[in-house]
Amino acid sequence: MTEYLRPDSSSPAPDDRRRGRRAGAMLVLTAVLALPLGVAGCGVVAAPVRVSSAVVKVVPVAGDVVAAPLDVTADVID
Repeated sequence: MTEYLRPDSSSPAPDDRRRGRRAGAMLVLTAVLALPLGVAGCGVVAAPVRVSSAVVKVVPVAGDVVAAPLDVTADVID
């Protein structure tokens, strides 16, 4: 019967839980603040659109027509 009355030593103490929450909050805050810096290099964001445009341009007849809106979209992102 005494086994059930012992505290579970595997559960973290309240201070440890609070410290873990604080570390998680700092990680989220850092990610949110770093997001605008990452978007500042819009060439990285426009790269997939430019690659798609280049792939579509390979199509013989309709490639240039289909790639035109993709080029405009990439220019707007830049």
